[in-house]
Amino acid sequence: MADVTIPALTLDTQPLTIPAVLDVARLARSVTLGDAARSAIEASRSVIEQNAAGDAAVYGVNTGFGSLARHRIDPAGVRTVQRNLVRSHAAGVGPPLPTDVVRAMMVTLAGSLARGHSGVRPVLVEHLLDLLNHGVTPVVPSRGSVGASGDLAPLAHVALVLIGEGQATAGDRVLPGRQALDRAGLEPVTLEAKEGLALINGTHLMTAMAALALADIDQLLDAALCGVGLAIDACRATDQTLDERVHALRRQPGQIEVARVLRALLAGSSILPAHRHHDPRVQDPYSLRAAPQVLGAVVDAMAFARGVVERELGAVTDNPLVFAGGPDILSGANFHGLPLALALDTMTIALTHVAGIAERRIDWLLRASDQENPINVYLSPDPGLHSGLMITQYTAAACCNELQTLTAAASVANIPTSAGMEDYNSFGPTSAHQVWRAIELLRSVVAIELLVMTEAIDYQRPLRTGTALERVYQTIRLTVPRLTEDRPPAPDIAAIEGLISGGVFALSTLGVTPCGGDAPEGASRPTP
Repeated sequence: MADVTIPALTLDTQPLTIPAVLDVARLARSVTLGDAARSAIEASRSVIEQNAAGDAAVYGVNTGFGSLARHRIDPAGVRTVQRNLVRSHAAGVGPPLPTDVVRAMMVTLAGSLARGHSGVRPVLVEHLLDLLNHGVTPVVPSRGSVGASGDLAPLAHVALVLIGEGQATAGDRVLPGRQALDRAGLEPVTLEAKEGLALINGTHLMTAMAALALADIDQLLDAALCGVGLAIDACRATDQTLDERVHALRRQPGQIEVARVLRALLAGSSILPAHRHHDPRVQDPYSLRAAPQVLGAVVDAMAFARGVVERELGAVTDNPLVFAGGPDILSGANFHGLPLALALDTMTIALTHVAGIAERRIDWLLRASDQENPINVYLSPDPGLHSGLMITQYTAAACCNELQTLTAAASVANIPTSAGMEDYNSFGPTSAHQVWRAIELLRSVVAIELLVMTEAIDYQRPLRTGTALERVYQTIRLTVPRLTEDRPPAPDIAAIEGLISGGVFALSTLGVTPCGGDAPEGASRPTP
């Protein structure tokens, strides 16, 4: 049910925001239909009703779908063909999508319909919002969309519940769709002309998964930057490479921001000045020296992806589109997911680099080959008798290897559908699934780096790292004690993963302005 501490989100004709989608998806924020949206919906609906009563063929109104578009539908069959469309397209397979993804998909769909270019009735959008507000979540298999003619199969499973079919969770139970509606006191909807098509023809799964992923990546990149900061002091690296003059010459905004954040995290360190002079080392490994350049490129890549997703959250991706001012009904291809697919593939590649360079720092530290650093090999309390954190690097390497396999971009492979009428598909949903898996794997690698570098900071005592990083150190030490003898690292890694997921390493909470200058977007923050 809705979280009453967060004001309801009103759908108008304006774009949704990532924080708003996050609140609806993960905090059950309630959603209402605004007056402006209702007026826009009614205007477009009148165009559809006029055309449904006419003799001209209008795709999705009185024709079949896809390669069946040349088949005319008799007026008596308009309701039947919309219901049949939903039934026939609910062909998903695989494990169900997480609840937050389905809810994000539903509010993204509702937002698109509310912009008044899809020709549905206001009551259809209201029924969709009723599912969200009453905690009825359709069971949606995770695979089946090719990301071009809309996310057809996943959205059809949502639409099934609207008409009283399919399956849905209500509370902690999975029920037949009609029973889930009855339990919530809701009625099924009877679909009218074009409404089945409007429900399933859009990029709403891709958009939902991308929006939630970006929110999770915000938290993850903050934690990764904390890991880099700890690594600089844990490895007794120089901060000369963070000098703002160096990065100003490169002119890459993400690089400049990452260097600034790292300087802020390390401010107050007594480790840095302790080896600043008379250090025989000339340069640090790339994994330390080039961290701003590598992570800065990632920050820039995420800014590109965020722009794509934010624009999509204000889009109408149905087909055909209704323009009440004409009035016109125009066929197009706004449902094609390539803008999102390219952004999602880019996100996976970028996350893989975050993990890859972190694994190199982990390996460098655990080797203990730098004679200027007073640490034990593998951070073992007694090398030989204890293996210390040796195998954590193996785990990081395994995660990185899997990440590398995920960087095979799904969007570059094409398989035509609908008898060749839909002959170039985006496969953006596959890209989205790859991003979600990449986030899981990167979270593990970042947790391992935080574990290793926190342990190495203990070897630097009584010197201290930066003020903000000491807070990171203390947070980890409240959960993970120092290694005094061999113990399984897996629970320690999992505990730090939980801290990352909980947002406790958000830069804003550490008194450091995040990259880009804004507080990280998150579900815990009410959104107007």
